[in-house]
Formats: sequence, structure tokens, C-alpha cells
Amino acid sequence: MRATQNTVEVFFNNHRVASHRRTDTPGQHTTLSEHMPPAHQHYQEWSPERFTRWAQTIGPHTTQLVQALLASRQHPQQAYRSCLGLLRLASRYGAERLEAACRRTLPAGIHSYKGVKNILDAKLDQVDPEEPAPVAPTVHENIRGHTYYG
Repeated sequence: MRATQNTVEVFFNNHRVASHRRTDTPGQHTTLSEHMPPAHQHYQEWSPERFTRWAQTIGPHTTQLVQALLASRQHPQQAYRSCLGLLRLASRYGAERLEAACRRTLPAGIHSYKGVKNILDAKLDQVDPEEPAPVAPTVHENIRGHTYYG
């Protein structure tokens, strides 16, 4: 590899295989599409707007979560796989359940695919968030209390 003030070059067996114009903006990506692996080139077709439009077909809470995922990364492209996974949950669980799960995540500060999937797996999306959680009984034949251990 050779880097000059204006160019970055990549060599293999003393032959130049790639050359890029160097950017002076820290953190800016300058990868050329043709230098990306084929599996990554299809990401070029994706955009934040595309994920947002897809989320809007499911509901407003899903849209808010997708927008939060995109905003949570320095580069929106870094959130594409999370957005894709999140939106594909609608095909497995249904759009209505996904929207209900996303409605629960935002106030709880959950902004991840895994968090939504856990809610769906536990069927918490089907529980009214305003309903109080069940409380364990304080008196029960199997509860010995503090005096038992004294």
C-alpha cells in the first residue's frame, strides 16, 4: 500500500490493483463500488429513504425505530443490516405484531433488532403496556420468610 497527499494505491505482487483519490475529511469513505465484494455491491441500491418507506408500510412506530437505528450510527449504511433484519420480522410475525413491538421499544430505550425480536419471541407485544406486571405473592406455602433462617 502506498499513500501520498492526493492518492492511495494498493499493490499486489508489485502490481497496482487499485488507486483512489485521497480525501482529507476524517472518517469519510471513498470506496469505489467496483472495488467492493459482490456481496456488498447490492448495498449501493439501499438508502435510508428506502428503509423509511418500507417501515412506513408497517406503521409509525416501526418508522420511528428505523429512523432511530439509522441515526444511531456515524454512517447510515452501518445500520442497513439491522434495519433489514427488523423489517423482515414482519414476514415472520406479521406487520401488526412488529408495529406493536416497536411501540414498546421506543419508550424503553431499546433501539435494536435483537430487542424487538426478544419482545416478539416473549409475546410481550401482545400484552397491554399499561397493564401492571403480575406481583409475586408474599404469602405462599413454599415461602419460608426471614424467620426460618434465623
